[in-house]
Amino acid sequence: MSVPEMIPVSSSNIESIGYDEQNEQVYVRFLNGSLYVYKGVPLHEFENLRDAPSLGSYLHRNYKNIYPYERIG
Repeated sequence: MSVPEMIPVSSSNIESIGYDEQNEQVYVRFLNGSLYVYKGVPLHEFENLRDAPSLGSYLHRNYKNIYPYERIG
C-alpha cells in the first residue's frame, strides 16, 4: 500500500495527513507514530479536515463512526 504525500499539521495528537484521491482514502499519522487509513472519504471532507481549527476534534466528530478505517502502521 503506497501512502500519498503527507501534509504536516499543527495538532496536539496528529502529526500529518494525506489524501489518495483515486481511492478516496484519508491517511492520518498520529504523534505516537501510528498510521490509520479512512476509506471512502470524498475530497471535500478531506479538505474540511485539513482546514479544521482542531483536527483531532474534527476527526473524532466527522470520521470515527462514519468511515471505515484501519490501522496500517
